[in-house]
Amino acid sequence: MRVTLRIRRFNPETDRKPYWGEYTLDNCEPNDRVLELLHRVKWEQDGTLAFRRSCAHGICGSDAMRINGVNRLACKELVMRLGEGDHIKIQVEPILGLPVIKDLVVDMEPFFAHFRQVMPYLVNDSPPPADGRERLQSPEARALYDDTTKCILCACCTAACPSFWANGDYVGPQAIVQAHRFIFDDRDQATDERLKIMADPDGVWRCRTIFNCTSACPRGIEVTRAIGEVKLAILRGGRGVGQAGEAKS
Repeated sequence: MRVTLRIRRFNPETDRKPYWGEYTLDNCEPNDRVLELLHRVKWEQDGTLAFRRSCAHGICGSDAMRINGVNRLACKELVMRLGEGDHIKIQVEPILGLPVIKDLVVDMEPFFAHFRQVMPYLVNDSPPPADGRERLQSPEARALYDDTTKCILCACCTAACPSFWANGDYVGPQAIVQAHRFIFDDRDQATDERLKIMADPDGVWRCRTIFNCTSACPRGIEVTRAIGEVKLAILRGGRGVGQAGEAKS
């Protein structure tokens, strides 16, 4: 099988504007991953190609990019899903909404700034249990936020959001997912602070419920649902209705 990769290239040190580079690879297999093809281009044809990757198993989230117009992890996207026949053409671009450093590498600092903004950590100033054990939680309480613990910080959801493209001050879907994870954790004591952050004009209300974020998530998180639950929590002045029923406020 032959695969032609059409890759959006840009080196700010030498290029005035982005351009498309095309690279044809022979002897490809249907179950080859896009990441493997990018490695072949870099190792066999053009060593200047820049992209991020680390674990190559869909866990680290570092190789998020637009593949045939959809945000995906290159290490999870198989050639067989991207076309049919003996010659397949695949288009690869950097994710949108973040400054391009070089080729497929974007500056993630604006993304992580929003991540830090929502206090993505457990806040509990109460003394730990006297028996030295961890703070226990019922399965029902855990179920309220279990889905949003799956986030791997790949930025696929935020970079698929038109509201984020239009206004980089918007915290974005991923930051709201992180806020949800702690807002609905009954062990956490900073619910009011996070809800105040979410109620900001550039917080959760800037979401237009387009569902791009949900379809873009490689972990299958119901991102739009989580955003809706945070909105409900703000309206009710505390934890809203979660996936397993009514949470404590």
